[in-house]
Amino acid sequence: MTDAQVQAAAAALVEAEKTGRQCGLVSAANPGMTMEDAYAVQAAVVAAKQAEGLDRIGWKIGLTSRAMQQALNIDIPDSGVLLDDMLFEDGGTVPAGRFIQPRIECEIAFIMGADVAPDASEADIIAATEWVAPSLEILDTRIKRVDEEGRTRVIFDTISDNAANAGLVLGPQRFRPAEVDLPRVGAAVLRDGEVEETGLGAGVLGDPVRSVAWLVRRLGEHGMSVKAGEVLLSGSFIRPVECPPGCKVEADFGAFGAVSIRFA
Repeated sequence: MTDAQVQAAAAALVEAEKTGRQCGLVSAANPGMTMEDAYAVQAAVVAAKQAEGLDRIGWKIGLTSRAMQQALNIDIPDSGVLLDDMLFEDGGTVPAGRFIQPRIECEIAFIMGADVAPDASEADIIAATEWVAPSLEILDTRIKRVDEEGRTRVIFDTISDNAANAGLVLGPQRFRPAEVDLPRVGAAVLRDGEVEETGLGAGVLGDPVRSVAWLVRRLGEHGMSVKAGEVLLSGSFIRPVECPPGCKVEADFGAFGAVSIRFA
């Protein structure tokens, strides 16, 4: 994609979010686009938001489960950027109309206590992590899932759309990562009191730390890095749960804690 095409795609995504009206598939408008093109569009979207005064607070990792990768015919995760206006209070309420088609995923969040070098090992990542905590990620799609010609979103559309990220909710509990068997941390996700999904941390590339290591390497390849104080959403170990207006979603992690959010 040319720079003009990248900027046009980013502008369409920003406008879709502001108006609540989804735009067409970036992949359809730009045949032959690559993974690098998709991340360039994502970066342009984030730059536009930062120009409006928003600050980056971390990163999200997506498509970490085999099922989700197979659904999109890929074999690697993707990543997106967390901004400060995406953070919602545990037990809070998402205002009506804030999102277009919100869904929820359940994840283990890493809260970094130190910068992470691009060549960091998994042990280095554990040492640099101040806390791990229960979390929910709110997904949204500013791009149509299926367009008028029946074409469906592909991985390039998802990445362009900031890996579908829209919000995050952190539970109040905090644990030292070395003290928790993260692959065995599990959760039941309930919507309006009914269990919708269950899963284990092992669903995230076998270990959420491995997912964070992937992110660290990917950022390093593009001259970026994880910084102290940032929040990393390590990837969902459940399928996305639809969140219609008026519902409440909560994730019960047992001894690891709990986190919830309502949708007005």
